[in-house]
Amino acid sequence: MSALAAPSIASPRAWWPAVLRRWSWVLVLLVSTVLYELVRVTLLTTGNPLYLPTLILLGAVAVPAAFVAFVYGRRLAFGVSGWVVLVTALVGGVVGVLVAGLLEYETLRSSGGLPFIVIGLLEELAKLLIPALVLLLTLRRMQSADGLLLGVASGAGFAVLETMGYALVVLVESRGNLAVVNEILVDRGVFSPAAHMAWTGLAAAALWRAAAAHWRPRAVVEFGLVYLFVALLHVGWDAAGSVWGHAVLAVVSLGLLVWTAHRLSVVQRRAALGVPSPPAPAPPAAFAAGPGR
Repeated sequence: MSALAAPSIASPRAWWPAVLRRWSWVLVLLVSTVLYELVRVTLLTTGNPLYLPTLILLGAVAVPAAFVAFVYGRRLAFGVSGWVVLVTALVGGVVGVLVAGLLEYETLRSSGGLPFIVIGLLEELAKLLIPALVLLLTLRRMQSADGLLLGVASGAGFAVLETMGYALVVLVESRGNLAVVNEILVDRGVFSPAAHMAWTGLAAAALWRAAAAHWRPRAVVEFGLVYLFVALLHVGWDAAGSVWGHAVLAVVSLGLLVWTAHRLSVVQRRAALGVPSPPAPAPPAAFAAGPGR
């Protein structure tokens, strides 16, 4: 359903699906949080370790899934179905983790070190692989907002798997301390929309814009600048040693994502009204000289 179509007040059928889609993220977050708490309480009550995988999975998925639903519910017209978004999250997350891990391992083995900038460049590249594949398969019927949504979805899948990995490591190192595991799940869950999800969403939106511009040199350069900038945001995040540092980078990342979504919405509305408008711009190239990730 296009979010550009004005719902009819006289017809409940016209506005109800739009309202449900717009607020579905609340339902996703509420249900996943309740399920997480139920599993956690049951685990603490019974002491049965069989509940640990379920606890870690629900804790890692809750916020990323809610944020994908939040983006999908915005006033944007998407040309991809919910199934494509789901597959992108699942496959994009797995492929991203595997490719990034292998590339980082080879880099570490060959050079003896792994600088933050290399981690940022490799992980942001790995998360773009599946969205780029979807772009090639849907090039003729793509919507300008598809890149933003699929980038967020791929980043969500990556964030979920990475969080599960960290939680498992902490669980082993702390010898089963659930309080430490819960802290990791909450901290990484809260910041995930402003980290992997926002960065990949920005980069994929710029990639879609380059495709819409028929790969003109200026659009390709803009994509390259956006990619480098989100990699720098990634570097800054890894290097930040405090919550305040992460908070500042989170504001920058989410601010750029909101700005990009707003520009896409404006362009789509102008197109729906028949008003000529250039393709939605990628985040300003000037940001490429901004603070590191």
